Amino acid sequence: MAKRILAICGSTKTNSTNSLLLQMLEELSLGKAEFEQYDISTLPFFNPDNDNENAPQEVIDFRDQIQNADAIIICTPEYAFSLPGVLKNALEWTVSSSSFSGKPVALIVASSHGEKAFESLQLVMKIIEASFDGSTTLLIQGAKAKISNAETKDKLEELLNALMENMKQ
Repeated sequence: MAKRILAICGSTKTNSTNSLLLQMLEELSLGKAEFEQYDISTLPFFNPDNDNENAPQEVIDFRDQIQNADAIIICTPEYAFSLPGVLKNALEWTVSSSSFSGKPVALIVASSHGEKAFESLQLVMKIIEASFDGSTTLLIQGAKAKISNAETKDKLEELLNALMENMKQ
């Protein structure tokens, strides 16, 4: 049975650099895993009053998608020195659910600079107990200029291979 990777893009922009990177990863995963992107822009705003028994169906579906995946890839830009609101919102819906607990993840920040979002994403993922290390994290600075770069493709392939290895453990 093929392993299943759920990809989450932190950008809602059509044809964003981050969605293009996820497309590259999907191509690299052919024959290795099933790859599916999840559109987090459909999730309602996080409300702690609706977090558990009253969770909206979209949130229940999102949590189920995470639970049913063998691994998760998050690829996001940095907005105003932080994570995009849509991504932070999606992650907030998972805090109480343990959806990410022990789940192998790969984290990519592809932006002009990206250091603050990269740091923030790693902190959030540690809090929700996702499983990642230096081999499954990647900061791509000046991302627009590097999208078709052979070095970028090589780094994405290394990251995917490391994630695949983490799925075996």
